[in-house]
Amino acid sequence: QVQLTESGGGVVQPGGSLRLSCVASGRTDSTKILAWFRQAPGKEREFVAAINWKNTGSSHADSVKGRFTISRDSAQNTVYLQMNSLQPEDTAVYYCAGAATTYIVYRVHEYDIWGQGTQVIVSS
Repeated sequence: QVQLTESGGGVVQPGGSLRLSCVASGRTDSTKILAWFRQAPGKEREFVAAINWKNTGSSHADSVKGRFTISRDSAQNTVYLQMNSLQPEDTAVYYCAGAATTYIVYRVHEYDIWGQGTQVIVSS
């Protein structure tokens, strides 16, 4: 069983930056894809970014391209989401998720491992 633990959320002003971390523990060898999703109040959970743990191929949602970057540190079993130029519409709970597929997938139901989430608030 894999456990995912997020951290790094907080309150930031528009234009600011945050870096989220997701530590994977337990039997991580079966989890090939790690991703970030977010869910704003009253909205559905949406894909933000994902990375292939082995070959570091990645994908980002159009809404965050050029502002957010996903990366991983295999030695630390950690995936990061660097978020720059944050805007109020980025306010959400951000979740780390894992999938056993060998290619990046984009839908909530395709991920079977989830963290507890970390809150990001962008406000002046």
